[in-house]
Amino acid sequence: MMHQLAVPAAKQPNIDKGGSIAERELVQAILGGDDIAFETVMRRNNRLMFRTARAILENEADAEDVVQEAYLKAYTKLGQFSGQARLSTWLCRIVVNEALGRLRRRMPHAPLDEIVEEGMKTDLHAGNLVPWLSKAGSPEDEAARSQIRRLMEQAIEGLPRDQRAVFMLRAVEGFSTDEAAECLSIPAETVKTRLHRARKRLQASLNGRFEASLAEVYPFAGARCDRVVAGVLGRLKGPAPPD
Repeated sequence: MMHQLAVPAAKQPNIDKGGSIAERELVQAILGGDDIAFETVMRRNNRLMFRTARAILENEADAEDVVQEAYLKAYTKLGQFSGQARLSTWLCRIVVNEALGRLRRRMPHAPLDEIVEEGMKTDLHAGNLVPWLSKAGSPEDEAARSQIRRLMEQAIEGLPRDQRAVFMLRAVEGFSTDEAAECLSIPAETVKTRLHRARKRLQASLNGRFEASLAEVYPFAGARCDRVVAGVLGRLKGPAPPD
């Protein structure tokens, strides 16, 4: 359990939650004690963080917990962010390590590489093969889209953990091969191999028909997004220090 942190009063309250402020400016604002800047970072990266943790842990509640823990760790280590990689890549690597750490605690007698490979024994291109799925339509279309999304989620769940994590980062989140490799601490060639195998498995499972619903899998918005943000900010602020 991480210690709660006291966040100093915000110094740049003009940062907008949905704005396009540069990452380096956000980082500097956070280091200066701006909790609004940190909330901006969380809201920008929540879906990526949740999808990544969910791909490894296979449980939504555990994934949410791990995302919060990852943000708390990122907050304490933000001064170590060099800016050489994207902030999202840096955050993703933290959440991967947190998720794998939770797996290690579940199976404490196995080496970490065995833990990872145990669940990770399973190119589907994220193109628009079914264009109507991405368009607004009738209630019937919406129902069909929802059903296909569930089918896609089930198919992704059927992938081995290593392939699922790579697929989530590359095909769903749009990370480059090098970025995914950095997040997962594996060689770029391994990313390519696992992505290729994941695509072949999904093609066999879905016959290539439901690929366009990828943008809608594991939605992270509304109440879930607010819950993670509120949970992290609440833990960061913590109780007021004694006089």
